[in-house]
Amino acid sequence: MASNEKLAQTMEFPPQTPQPNVYPLSWVRQTQKMEEIWAASQREQWDPAKLPWDSFDPARYSWEEREAIAYWWTLLSVFDASAPPVFAQALIKTYEDHEEDPVRRCFFSVTRDEQNHEQMCGLAITRLLDHPDVLTYQPHSELGRKLQRNAKWLYYNGGRYWEGYKKAVPKYSLSVLFSSFLMGEIAAATIFHQMASGCQEPVFQQGFKHIGRDEGRHMAICMALMERDYPRLSDEDKDTITKQIRAGYLFLSAVLFEPPMEFWDLPSDFIAVQRAAEAVARGAGFGIPERDTKLENWRNAMLSLKGVLDRYGAPFPAIPEVGITGKEILQVDMDEIIPVF
Repeated sequence: MASNEKLAQTMEFPPQTPQPNVYPLSWVRQTQKMEEIWAASQREQWDPAKLPWDSFDPARYSWEEREAIAYWWTLLSVFDASAPPVFAQALIKTYEDHEEDPVRRCFFSVTRDEQNHEQMCGLAITRLLDHPDVLTYQPHSELGRKLQRNAKWLYYNGGRYWEGYKKAVPKYSLSVLFSSFLMGEIAAATIFHQMASGCQEPVFQQGFKHIGRDEGRHMAICMALMERDYPRLSDEDKDTITKQIRAGYLFLSAVLFEPPMEFWDLPSDFIAVQRAAEAVARGAGFGIPERDTKLENWRNAMLSLKGVLDRYGAPFPAIPEVGITGKEILQVDMDEIIPVF
């Protein structure tokens, strides 16, 4: 057939569209829970720029305190900055997989929410440092100089995982992605509810409350879809999910606890510098949990996730760092990690 030949001149109906493709469209609505979550997302929309930033006076803090608090937002941004494009890719996948209409809408809402979370990081960093990024900012303290180096290594590692994600996501079904998403949302809900209760700065406190509510809603999306799909989960997908949970623990530990040095490519004094910054930020009223509390919270989050996966017969990986036994995963492949928060 010539490349310029019109099929409509040779047949009554067009051929089937090769898949995956967003076409043809349909608006099937079967999972009522997704409609409820979508409605909640519409009611609970918020704008980070409209929080009470007028009440926030960075000059009340020393430069060392400002740099320490900005570092925590920078650490968070490594995870939150990847979330909008991660969920945008997942949104495309829901269209190409011809998911239910409310599922597509819910994934759109998650993408929108995660953009808000990234904006919250940027607004906080910009006001604290009076500069729009941490890499070209001129530090005012010795701790600030060390933290800037830490930040550069964090972004470098984030870039490594982003390359892995781009290779991984086309290979996996939405069912596999749900488990990684749920892990990220459980972790995020844990940390934001904790930060909201421990932070003294009103604008940050409000931001944490909004983000924590968003993450709870994202958890509900994953739970509803897992309830729908996981009773039919294949053994191959279960095996992939087990590996993803182990990889996710190692990746997300950087923000939930501390980065495993054998997994992250970081300077030897990275954790010591980060701990020093956390101590300064706590002293300034920024409610970063103590190390033991973070570890216990991370363990509880993993046990919550284990409780979900146990229902569907998906083996949980051993996580010896928090005393959880399970299937041993001896090697984590960088090209199979789905970084999400």
